[in-house]
Amino acid sequence: MQLINVIEWLSVCLNLVFVILIIKQNKWGWPFGILGSILSIYLFIETNLYAEAVLYGFYVVIGIYGWFIWSKTLNTHFKIIEWSVKHHVLALFLGALGMYVIGNFFSYYTNAALPFADSFSTSFSFVATLMEAKKVLSAWIYWIILNAFSVWLYHSRGLEIYAVLMMFYTVLSVYGFLQWRKSMRESKANATSQWGSVD
Repeated sequence: MQLINVIEWLSVCLNLVFVILIIKQNKWGWPFGILGSILSIYLFIETNLYAEAVLYGFYVVIGIYGWFIWSKTLNTHFKIIEWSVKHHVLALFLGALGMYVIGNFFSYYTNAALPFADSFSTSFSFVATLMEAKKVLSAWIYWIILNAFSVWLYHSRGLEIYAVLMMFYTVLSVYGFLQWRKSMRESKANATSQWGSVD
């Protein structure tokens, strides 16, 4: 088996563990995500998906941030939240702006394959990852769309294992949304119950 295939498989395993642990709101998911992202950077450089390589570099940084935030709040109530429409409009605007800037850069200055498709995935994944680190419920909706799109993107570059991984990610993102929504509702119900008991 070629080295690139070994790295791809190892990265897939690490990233799957990451998603499963994040769904369970377990802080130890972040280190798995960091290691999987480091390996992914190499793969995407090898396949000329430079924006994806930049994205996974960002995942390393945000992984450290997420691990720090989730660890810091381990003994406090770090609850799942939801954003207002205003926050989502801003997130969509920043994602679109990032796609335009990154896509143009890689289109003009590199031999990147599918620069704008690659940049769509990259830019909006920046947004979704920040939302995930802050435990915003609708981060999972962003991931459902991005992961489904990435199935095609990775398949088009011959990264078949990653394409299959994205299929699993799409399903896991639906599950993650349902689990986090359930947790958020239970948290609100408990808060309401405690408030009522005080009265």
